[in-house]
Amino acid sequence: MTYRAFKTAWFARAARKAPITDRELCRAIAQVAVGQADDLGGGVFKKRLNDNRHRSIILSKAGEFWVYAYLFAKQDRANIEDDELLAFRKLAELYRKKTTGELAAEVGSGALVEICNDG
Repeated sequence: MTYRAFKTAWFARAARKAPITDRELCRAIAQVAVGQADDLGGGVFKKRLNDNRHRSIILSKAGEFWVYAYLFAKQDRANIEDDELLAFRKLAELYRKKTTGELAAEVGSGALVEICNDG
């Protein structure tokens, strides 16, 4: 399975503070791609990172790309709230509609950072 993975600018700052490397994030995406994550529905996944100390929320466009959108420490909160999940599902829907050109524009503006591309 081929994939591209991105992180939002917000996620990039949070991961830097965690600290979680791009290499770890790419390794985690490979695991998510084969089903080793919690599928929250609507293109939203939750994946444990950093020796199970952090949780990430990942948005997907099946077979095309993944976007790390949110990061939280397990010690700070157990999970996201229902209203947050609904918002992430809406955001995932917006990302699914993006073209390759729109993604490139977001990378160019710094809104997204591409972290892995196995294609």
